[in-house]
Amino acid sequence: MNKNNVLVNNKTLNLEACATKLRTEKVSLYYGSFQALRNISLDIPACAITAIIGPSGCGKSSLLRLFNRMNDLIPGARVEGKVELDGVLIYSPKIDVVELRKRVGMVFQKPNPFPMSVFENIAFGPKRHGINNRAELEEIVEKSLRHAALWDEVKDKLEQSGLALSGGQQQRLCIARVLAVEPEVILMDEPCSALDPVATLKIEDLMRNLAQEYTIIIVTHNMQQAARVSDTAAFMMMEEDRAGVLVEYGPTSQLFTNPKDKRTEDYITGRFG
Repeated sequence: MNKNNVLVNNKTLNLEACATKLRTEKVSLYYGSFQALRNISLDIPACAITAIIGPSGCGKSSLLRLFNRMNDLIPGARVEGKVELDGVLIYSPKIDVVELRKRVGMVFQKPNPFPMSVFENIAFGPKRHGINNRAELEEIVEKSLRHAALWDEVKDKLEQSGLALSGGQQQRLCIARVLAVEPEVILMDEPCSALDPVATLKIEDLMRNLAQEYTIIIVTHNMQQAARVSDTAAFMMMEEDRAGVLVEYGPTSQLFTNPKDKRTEDYITGRFG
């Protein structure tokens, strides 16, 4: 198999043929005087799941939040270098951040349904973007819940509180809420860390299905999960001054079986981290 090909669901995916969806070039992130990320450069393909792995504190979540400018919400945060979505600089003053976050949605570590009905959780985003027709909202809600593999479980509970669902269902509800505004990219920050093994496998199956239509970037501490679900993987470490750096990036199969950097091998085999 060509080194740029990876096996996904028994089909060969040529990463070299995939368009670059997101790109960073020598990106550094600061929180006040503290440097959280240093000189991060990577191209994220449009037709794949990318996993970001590394020990705690190395800047994985900070890197993830660069892609929809969530770090802007942290006082004193500033970014140097380039971050592009489809070749457009997203830190340009001309960028509409609300529109950016519509295109680049985010699922957080802990399920966070709004304290409202299942229906209103999904309809919330479309309403904020000007859709108020009930029939149209009903169509969006059903489509989003089907895409999140949740429709059959909640179709008779749409008026019940989203908080009444199980943890795994709540996380899929949050994924459906992101899908309702038709994003192009889905960011997932340790989406299974609070879930049991059965719910985790459902989320992983869902990610693989969603990757047929969306670009997905996942931060995970679970090496087995990264190996199971991702097509490309980025390994990060923390330097002596605690700045996160990118050590190695490439096809997941290569990174896990034939890493180029000794530090990557040491981390994956459990020698540190």
